[in-house]
Amino acid sequence: MELRDIGVVGMAVMGSNLALNMADHGFAVSVYNYTPDLTEKFVTERPHDNIKGYYDLKEFIGSLKKPRKIMLMIMAGAPVDSMIEQLIPILDAGDIIIDGGNSYFGDTRRRCERCSEAGIHFYGMGISGGENGARRGPSIMPGGNKDTYPEIQPVYEAIAAKAADGKPCCTYIGEDGAGHYVKMVHNGIEYADMQLISEAYLLLKYVGGYDNAKISEIFHQWNQGELKSFLIGIAADIFAEDDEAGGQVVDYIVDAAGQKGTGRWTSIESMKQGVDISMITAACNARVMSNQPGRKVAQEVIHKPALTKQEGEAFIEAVRQSLYTAKIVAYAQGFSLYRSASETYGWNLDYGSIASIFRAGCIIQAEFLNKITEAYEKNPNLENLMFDEFFLDKINANQASLRKIVCLAVSEGIPVPAYANAMEYIDAYSSPRVGANLIQALRDYFGAHTFKRVDKEGTFHHQWKEHYTK
Repeated sequence: MELRDIGVVGMAVMGSNLALNMADHGFAVSVYNYTPDLTEKFVTERPHDNIKGYYDLKEFIGSLKKPRKIMLMIMAGAPVDSMIEQLIPILDAGDIIIDGGNSYFGDTRRRCERCSEAGIHFYGMGISGGENGARRGPSIMPGGNKDTYPEIQPVYEAIAAKAADGKPCCTYIGEDGAGHYVKMVHNGIEYADMQLISEAYLLLKYVGGYDNAKISEIFHQWNQGELKSFLIGIAADIFAEDDEAGGQVVDYIVDAAGQKGTGRWTSIESMKQGVDISMITAACNARVMSNQPGRKVAQEVIHKPALTKQEGEAFIEAVRQSLYTAKIVAYAQGFSLYRSASETYGWNLDYGSIASIFRAGCIIQAEFLNKITEAYEKNPNLENLMFDEFFLDKINANQASLRKIVCLAVSEGIPVPAYANAMEYIDAYSSPRVGANLIQALRDYFGAHTFKRVDKEGTFHHQWKEHYTK
């Protein structure tokens, strides 16, 4: 029997499309699913000369070349642990398990250690691009043992999306959970990006008074310039999509957004690491608020200001400039979290390479990412993306528009949490005083938490006069 190059476990949408992508690139692929019916359905309905289905786990493993490479495309959480425990007894030292699901990076670190005890290499691999990306070329973020990465590198660089310069959107990220961490923060940035786009839509529709056809036209125009991206492009298409009931589909969709948890994980990790990613957190909270049942009651009892229409090219341009400026801040926050994680976990992340693999295949792919790649190529130790000359010039040139739009939205009663947090981040970073001296004084007053002084070195506690009754 001729042994095969790689095995894929999990024949749902992502697993089946990745298997087909591998097969299209000349790799012999074995496929297996816990429930045999999905394997049968896949090999029957989507036959490929380079794909063979297996219905017994031991036979599936036996079909693979050594070191065996097994990719798990199954539900994150307990199912991954269960499959690992089934695989370990039937694998040999040096074999490789690759988890391509949206697993929590902390679980991936634990699984790396568990597999290492058995002499098996474990990779946590972030994959972005959805169903179409899996089939035609996703962005891929592998994390695990660096020494064995060359064993899987040919497969994943072959199936990855290719950027405009021809480079594959796949690169080794770092040890243990680094790949899944980078994917987690990628998704957090995606949350912020989508929230910003939805806020631009609210401004254009309810403050500008533009209909969906005009907003579609505006977004198509934006997609020809510096905002060119996958999300702006598909938003332009969405506004133009007609519904069978008349009008456009977007107006018939319930105003409540779902989330699967990666944005929330990103926000939680930022708190643990002490990094401000307020835009990502605001985007998560906006989805939470969109699902609050009390919204209907609030609409009836809380008085809103009367909208005053803002028309003309100057307003549209101010919204565009604000969107671009806030987008810079969202990425600055995300990459600041990468910087902190790299130091915390010893991953030695290459920020330019990370930006480069987001240029195609993934949901946040954008022309903008070329500039981020260039920024970190010029200065790998860049403290904050806002300090790069290109992005700093954009912030200084556009911040007046962002201030105007945030103030306008507040006065008109339009919720713009992501826009507002972008402005707050810029102001907090650039202000000589943020009021923390008073906070520290309060902490020292009630809890003797001490403080530092501006005029001399050391740590101090003041004997405050008590002016309240206990």
